[in-house]
Amino acid sequence: MPKIVDHEQYRKELLDKCFDLFAQKGYGSITMRQISQGLAVSTGTLYHYFPSKQALFEQLAQEICEQDLSAALAELEGAQTLQQGMEALGRYLVKNEDYFIKWTYIWIDFCQHQDSKKMLSNSVFKRTNQRYQQAACYFVGIQDPVLASFVLSFVNGLILEKLWGNETIDFIQQCALLGKILTAYLSQHTAGAKNKTAFI
Repeated sequence: MPKIVDHEQYRKELLDKCFDLFAQKGYGSITMRQISQGLAVSTGTLYHYFPSKQALFEQLAQEICEQDLSAALAELEGAQTLQQGMEALGRYLVKNEDYFIKWTYIWIDFCQHQDSKKMLSNSVFKRTNQRYQQAACYFVGIQDPVLASFVLSFVNGLILEKLWGNETIDFIQQCALLGKILTAYLSQHTAGAKNKTAFI
C-alpha cells in the first residue's frame, strides 16, 4: 500500500528545519542545493514545495508569524491588565531570546539582498506585518494602528539592541516600563483601551 503523505505537514516540517539552516549560513550565502542537502531531500523535492529561495523564505516568514502569535497568546493568557500583559511579554522575550536574535539576524540578511521598493510592495510581508499589528492591538486592547506599530517597533528595537551586544537591556524591565507609559498615555485619551476581541 502506498505511503500517504500529508503534504502540508511535510512542508511545515521542511520550513522548521530551514530556520536553522538560514541561521547558520545566512540567507545570502546559502543555495537551494545546500538547503536540500541540509534537509536531506532531493533538490526536486525542495523545488516541488518551494519554487525559489525567496518563495521558501516568504513561506518561512508566514509560518514564523503564526507560530509567534500562537506562542505569545499562550504566554499572555491570563493577564488582566495592560501592565500584566507587558510584563508577560517581557518574560516571553527572555524565554525566547536566542530564537528572536537568530530570526532578526536572518531577516536583516534577507533584506540586504532585496530591492527596498519591492520589499515594501511584497504582499506576503504586508500580510504578516498586518497580522503582527492586529496582535499588538489585541495585546494592548486598542484599535489604534499607530500605537500598535509603536509597540512592535519598541520590541524590535529591544531585540536589535541585544543582537548588537547591549548587555544592559533587560526585557522584563523595559516591557514593564512600556506598560506604565502605555497605561498613562491611554488614560489621557478619551478612547482609552477597548475590550479585547479575537483577531485570529
